Amino acid sequence: MRLGGHLSAAIEVIEEVEGRHRPVSEALKDWGNTHRFAGSGDRAAIGNLVYDLFRKRRSLAFLAGSDKPEALVSGLLIHEWNMTPAKLIDTLRDDKFAPDLPAESELETISGRNLDDAPFAVQADLPDFLAGDFEDQFGEEWVREGKALAGRPPLDIRVNSLKASLEKVEKQLARFKAKKSPIARMGLRIQPGTGARRLPNVQAEEGYRKGFFEVQDEGSQIAADLVFARPGEQVMDFCAGAGGKTLALAAAMENKGQIHAYDIDRHRLQPIYERLKRAGVRNVQVHAPVPDGVPEGLSALQGRMDRVVVDAPCSGSGTWRRHPEAKWKLNAEAIEKRTSEQADVLEEAALYVKPGGYLIYITCSVLAAENEAQLFTFAETNPDYEIVSLGEVWQDLFGFDKPQPWSTDLNAITLTPAATGTDGFFVSVMWRAP
Repeated sequence: MRLGGHLSAAIEVIEEVEGRHRPVSEALKDWGNTHRFAGSGDRAAIGNLVYDLFRKRRSLAFLAGSDKPEALVSGLLIHEWNMTPAKLIDTLRDDKFAPDLPAESELETISGRNLDDAPFAVQADLPDFLAGDFEDQFGEEWVREGKALAGRPPLDIRVNSLKASLEKVEKQLARFKAKKSPIARMGLRIQPGTGARRLPNVQAEEGYRKGFFEVQDEGSQIAADLVFARPGEQVMDFCAGAGGKTLALAAAMENKGQIHAYDIDRHRLQPIYERLKRAGVRNVQVHAPVPDGVPEGLSALQGRMDRVVVDAPCSGSGTWRRHPEAKWKLNAEAIEKRTSEQADVLEEAALYVKPGGYLIYITCSVLAAENEAQLFTFAETNPDYEIVSLGEVWQDLFGFDKPQPWSTDLNAITLTPAATGTDGFFVSVMWRAP
């Protein structure tokens, strides 16, 4: 396929995402299934166009002077993929699959625009209703933080220390230019490309099939490290999902002790079984949900856990680089619903912490309403819990010479693409008094 075919396909997917409110990943997968002639390089180029457009949809609409897909992809190619109007027109000349893009004069106008006079929320590629929240959270850096959440993410890998060393996997993935992660102790990173360049499918590698490594954002790896789970402890992963943090905790605990993995959503939990087997994990007991409430085996663990990890349901604002369409679907009502769910799950998870144990609250959000506000409210209404500092743990694990997270007091911390080069994560720890 040539560029014209890529653009037409991207516009088709964009209209599908917006018209039917579908995730980008699903719409791209369906397009690929119905267009078998498209090779992996074609699908990657189309995917990059669609994802890049949704990451910067608002600033591109400002630059293009329109929110029509044809104008947006034109703005993307000119301002992000570094194509001049003349080159774009010449490339698409005689391409029968090319869409009807704006005329050359309009492309020149788009090329001449910049964001210098755009409202700050446009520069930050944020919905207006979140601009105040970002400014309150990040101060003078809020536009920079918004821009970073609109960038391309790297491919991050966590080496499974139960089966392999960091050096071994780094050598295996050397042809992909995998390098040690800036912060995470067992992490490797492959930098994102530009334009149509695709990241490698490392899950097709023998090392992945043998369980030597997992694909996991560095921020998620750091959050798991900050749980500080020790060999021999009793740990509960209360919102385990597909098991990413469960696997990381098992490796940190050297397969010793016990991890109880639970999630209220059986479908989200399903992948964990195969992942545990592939990783060689032996100290995890999975508790699947039951129709009429909490599983009996889980209820018996109340008040017995050294550490309970709550990776709470949230807006996902910290993952906008990977799921950019979610940014434009989010609204105040959805955040309010999530905060209510978070309060409930915190209260429920706290029942399992033993006196002297720890409750770890994590979100993949950068919004204070889902993070600090939840933490402080819980601590106020549960006087037997005390917020403890993550500063010393951070220094012990990562030292002083690494990128630093956002924090007002080094108790709770917030990771962001701009500050730490990771997805956005909030991590806090509370100690239950004996």
